[in-house]
Amino acid sequence: MVNLVKRSENRIDILELKNDSLSVTVTNLGCTVMKILTADKDGRFRDMVLGYDTIQEYQEHTGYLGAFVGRVANRIGGASFELNGKTYQLAKNSGPNAIHGGIEGFSNKVFSYTTGEDEIVFTYTSPDGEEGYPGELNVTVTYRLEADKFILQYEAHTDQDTILNFTNHSYFNLSGKPCGIGEHWLQTAADCFACVDENGLVTGEIRDVAGTPFDFRNGGKLGEHLQMEDEQLKIGHGFDHPFIFRDEKEKVKLYCEESGIEMIVETTLPQAHIYTANFLEPHKGKGGDIIDQRTAICVETQNMPDSIHKEENPTVILRAGDTYREMTSYRFHVIGNDLL
Repeated sequence: MVNLVKRSENRIDILELKNDSLSVTVTNLGCTVMKILTADKDGRFRDMVLGYDTIQEYQEHTGYLGAFVGRVANRIGGASFELNGKTYQLAKNSGPNAIHGGIEGFSNKVFSYTTGEDEIVFTYTSPDGEEGYPGELNVTVTYRLEADKFILQYEAHTDQDTILNFTNHSYFNLSGKPCGIGEHWLQTAADCFACVDENGLVTGEIRDVAGTPFDFRNGGKLGEHLQMEDEQLKIGHGFDHPFIFRDEKEKVKLYCEESGIEMIVETTLPQAHIYTANFLEPHKGKGGDIIDQRTAICVETQNMPDSIHKEENPTVILRAGDTYREMTSYRFHVIGNDLL
């Protein structure tokens, strides 16, 4: 079921997707996920994501909380790239690099939308040259509920060769409030991770997770791993790195013992940029609760960041006439405490 929660004169609406297991509140401003409500081990509904009470607050703050990010999520080295022999200049909005689509990016665009029985379909046409990127890009973002799964589907096509790398930037805390995530239990189907430099840009070096704090193959508490000595952890001020998946259905599991809620991530994408909110500054979120560093974790499924510079065959290139199509789902359910 889809409900219209609030309609405004400036075309920014708030909608709710709801079934027996989940209630997901979203807005067509940046396809932003505002709330994900699910029942805990006592049957009490908790909100799984950080966010704000008003649209104005989403517009005022720059942490991308819950936002759909594009054209290109993550960083592009030197805020420029070459494609088909032509160099394209982008805004430097992350030190010397470009990040998350530019000054506005898709996270600040008002999308058109239609609704179905259990889904919302958002659309936006990004004109040729917007934020410095070539090609008119037609984007479709579909949010759908299936039982205890929240499914995100992305589709795009372009009239010129271009680059893109979409993700969702939700900040998860399965306790239902913005508190420390050290007790959250994380498991990843990742044998390798990508190193980053002091500006958060991938270096091109891929390391085995074995013997490092990045080894969550058998699961572990985030707080314990964050306290380990590691050069890459120091550079990122925590986890702020791509985890490269092996071929398994369930890519990431996150669990909170206090609520009993587990989140399982499945995706068609090859990796997730896992970010432990290391750079959030203290400010008020929903209900006046304080959002701060390490009060949530992002699981940003995507292709390799800075692929246009780091990969021999960049996965971020979309050719004219081709279709980009990817999916990520988040499943929420209650389990026992036998994981720990």
